[in-house]
Amino acid sequence: MFPVARAAQSLVARSIQQTAVRQAHRKHEPTFHDKYGTTVLLAGAAVFSAVWGYVLTQLKVEWGFSPTGRITPTEWRE
Repeated sequence: MFPVARAAQSLVARSIQQTAVRQAHRKHEPTFHDKYGTTVLLAGAAVFSAVWGYVLTQLKVEWGFSPTGRITPTEWRE
């Protein structure tokens, strides 16, 4: 049984080595993230900034959280 186990181990080791060599010599193809990752990130940051810039400057938002001076008492009706 020992020679059979040694042959099997040798065969497995050889196939692993062949796979490693095959992958090392294969040309790396760029993925979507390699090609467009930075562009998509910068475009997202620009859209984010534009939307929040509009929201913070164009909408009529009352930034004071205290109601003092904004609430006037109404006359009591009987």
